[in-house]
Amino acid sequence: MKYTFVLSTFLFGLLFFACQQKNRPTSSVIAGVDAKPLYAALCSSCHGQQLQQFKSLKTAEKYSAKEIAEFIKVGNIEKGMVAFGESLEENQMVSLSEFIKNYDYTDNQTVVNTADKNYEVETIISDLEIPWGMEFLPNGDMLVAEKKGVLSRFSKEGKLTPITGLPKVRDGGQGGLLDLKLHPNYEENGWLYISYSYIDDKDSDAGNTAIIRAKLEGNQLTNIESIYKGIPAVNTAYHFGNRMVFDKEGYLYLSNGDRGKRDDFPQKIDNSNGKIHRLNDDGSIPADNPFVDTEGAITSIYSYGHRNPQGLVMHPETGRIWEHEHGPKGGDEINLIEKGKNYGWPVISYGINYSGTTFTDITEKEGMEQPLHYYKPSIAPCGMAFVDSDVYADWKNNLLIGSLSFRYLERVVLNGTQVIYQEKLLEELDSRVRDVRIGPNGYIYVAIEEPGRIIKLIPKS
Repeated sequence: MKYTFVLSTFLFGLLFFACQQKNRPTSSVIAGVDAKPLYAALCSSCHGQQLQQFKSLKTAEKYSAKEIAEFIKVGNIEKGMVAFGESLEENQMVSLSEFIKNYDYTDNQTVVNTADKNYEVETIISDLEIPWGMEFLPNGDMLVAEKKGVLSRFSKEGKLTPITGLPKVRDGGQGGLLDLKLHPNYEENGWLYISYSYIDDKDSDAGNTAIIRAKLEGNQLTNIESIYKGIPAVNTAYHFGNRMVFDKEGYLYLSNGDRGKRDDFPQKIDNSNGKIHRLNDDGSIPADNPFVDTEGAITSIYSYGHRNPQGLVMHPETGRIWEHEHGPKGGDEINLIEKGKNYGWPVISYGINYSGTTFTDITEKEGMEQPLHYYKPSIAPCGMAFVDSDVYADWKNNLLIGSLSFRYLERVVLNGTQVIYQEKLLEELDSRVRDVRIGPNGYIYVAIEEPGRIIKLIPKS
């Protein structure tokens, strides 16, 4: 039992640690296999081209290269770690394990240099862990949600104060405290919407995505109401979603990931997973939702066939809802969300399994929507915003998308709904981008990891 627990815990963090050992060999050619390109092909899209994600797990020295090779071989689907035993040879897995165990990080320090950029970077909040979401209050204070389950208020005077009253969150894997959104009429009604991964009442190892709304009195949440709870609760630790956005009519849209059950949930409308949902602001179901009259359906569903959407925004001019979602290995998508549509996952996809095997051989099918744009290789998109500010005159109505795997903020230039140009921003920071927002002052704010902080982009004059 003890080994099983350690194995399960480590599997999720397998590609999230740094060994911090200076006197080990750095050659990637081990057991007759060059592990460096093998890692780049199979692992880097999730865990960083320089193994950056290894840096957060400090127990690496407890595990031998042999144990790591076994983890690579057997995987753990509940923790999001795929098994490579059928797609890799034994010597390849050994080589990968030695490469991971012996990697030297001392030569991979990034120097921040924005001299050749048309913006400057200012750090607004530092010493955060994983800042997953942020939102601005009318008085200019910022709310910050850290994945570990901490909600804080950052005042204009520069003070970070925890907010009490949150429900207990399931902080594990990709779950935790997630997104924040103010009601469009917040100054009148005071409603703050908070999404998180909940812990199931009957099985503490299971959960899903939930949303509450509450009012903020000082630094305490009051009048808490549960308005959404994804079902069923399952014990996988990844693909929770979640992002929220209000449209111009006051409907609340939210994303719920497929919970890692691609063959069970996304194509069926009797569950919440792998869907975009639409609610009234009090959590009730709009009368014109597409499946309100369908027997057995989850009536909040607005669209289905999604994988793990972590970007959801409204176009500031058209009012249409845009979404992005993680593909597997390749196949991240940008979609325009429309009522009742099926977006195809996993029947159609431009990606393959992380192990290199295929799960579908088609990219198109009648009755299933094509993405407006897809990424190959995957960038692991997270956070999304339209630039609706005159502060960045040349970027008006551009789309901003964070990349977790390649560690940049992407600026996407559109012609209508067509992607015509892409620019990488913030590469010099070498940080995972978790969220991006346009502040009430018109500036771009970005939540990044390693170390966790909130930064602001300031255009150079």
